[in-house]
Amino acid sequence: QVQLVESGGGLVQAGGSLRLSCAASGRTFNYYNMGWFRQAPGKEREFVAGISWRGDSIDYADSVKGRFTISRDNAKNTVYLQMNTLKPEDTAVYYCAADRRYSGLSQQLAEYDYWGQGTQVTVSS
Repeated sequence: QVQLVESGGGLVQAGGSLRLSCAASGRTFNYYNMGWFRQAPGKEREFVAGISWRGDSIDYADSVKGRFTISRDNAKNTVYLQMNTLKPEDTAVYYCAADRRYSGLSQQLAEYDYWGQGTQVTVSS
């Protein structure tokens, strides 16, 4: 069992930056691929970024490429999402998720087994 707790959300002006953190409990975190997803009001939850358990494979949604950076520190059981050049359309609740399959990175929600409670990111224009 893995518990995930996100932090770092908030209100920021367009063009600004935020850094989200996701702290995980459990000794097996180091072997899980991790993902960040987001859900805007009235929209479905969507993939934002993913990182393999060793950190050697990374994937981004097209909408955030070049602006967001995912990273992880397995010694601290934490995964991060650095968000730069934020846009109003980035406004959403951001969730981190853990995938316990020993497989490649996935953008599919159904492949992720554990989810955090989410953190709100609001970007004003």
